[in-house]
Amino acid sequence: MKSYEKTNKILAKYKQYLKLEKSLSNNTVEAYLTDLDKLLAFLTLENITPLEVKLENLEAFSAGLHDIGIHPRSQARILSGVRSFYRFLIIEDYLEADPTELLESPQIGFKLPEVLTIDEIDRLIEGIDRGTKEGQRNRAILETLYSCGLRVSELCNLKLSDLYFDEGFIKVEGKGSKQRLVPISPRAIKEIKLYFPDRSQMKIKPEFEDFAFISNFGKNISRIMVFHIIKELANRIGLKKKISPHTFRHSFATHLLEGGANLRAIQCMLGHESIGTTEIYTHIDRNMLRSEIIEHHPRNIKFREEHK
Repeated sequence: MKSYEKTNKILAKYKQYLKLEKSLSNNTVEAYLTDLDKLLAFLTLENITPLEVKLENLEAFSAGLHDIGIHPRSQARILSGVRSFYRFLIIEDYLEADPTELLESPQIGFKLPEVLTIDEIDRLIEGIDRGTKEGQRNRAILETLYSCGLRVSELCNLKLSDLYFDEGFIKVEGKGSKQRLVPISPRAIKEIKLYFPDRSQMKIKPEFEDFAFISNFGKNISRIMVFHIIKELANRIGLKKKISPHTFRHSFATHLLEGGANLRAIQCMLGHESIGTTEIYTHIDRNMLRSEIIEHHPRNIKFREEHK
């Protein structure tokens, strides 16, 4: 029997177990299965079946949830569901040893950075005054931060020569001068292109001509300026959350995962230290990365609806 067919049969029995043996409601059963799907998607890209899982695989999955900014309570809930599944596998004699036995739960008291709702993202971006000379630039900056999940330093150092709009990617230089390709959404591309006419009117210093986002001083925009833009916008719309450019990166990852995107793909797009920036591309096709962000990112979903 093919492995995926066997997994599907196990999942069908597990669903029945949750309903009949555990007497859980249909909504609770679906919540268990939805959380389990996150692990199964992770294992698929690792080319591991649920019956082959080791503790280190589960620790990598758990670390990935933390890396992309999932709240500790949500991490704990997901891992609780994973433990339930493996207890079932023991009960049904699919496994002799429980790989979750030594799997640690996150510290609930640990506070992660704020995550913005989709509505708050919309309000921030719509709050930008296009009538000012920096308006369209600032709009393009926020769209790029949120649509690509960039660090603020990556945004500030983004080059025109690293924009591959026809292919739908941008090249980003992350920590340790490691480069990665990140999918960019049609909405972000549109906002950047709308900014280009304003950019062409700016007096740019010769050594900064290739930088994408330019300040009024003719240099690439600084981290401090991006912080200032976001703080000013938050005050303008009355947002009480304490946010920074990094908030957009956490929101990007959280919204993608909640929308059904694959955890491993999100890790790759973030360029996190815990995954090899070159070896990851041997496991994940770049077209798959782009399809993940285009399909699951809320701004892209809204963009599709607006352009039907």
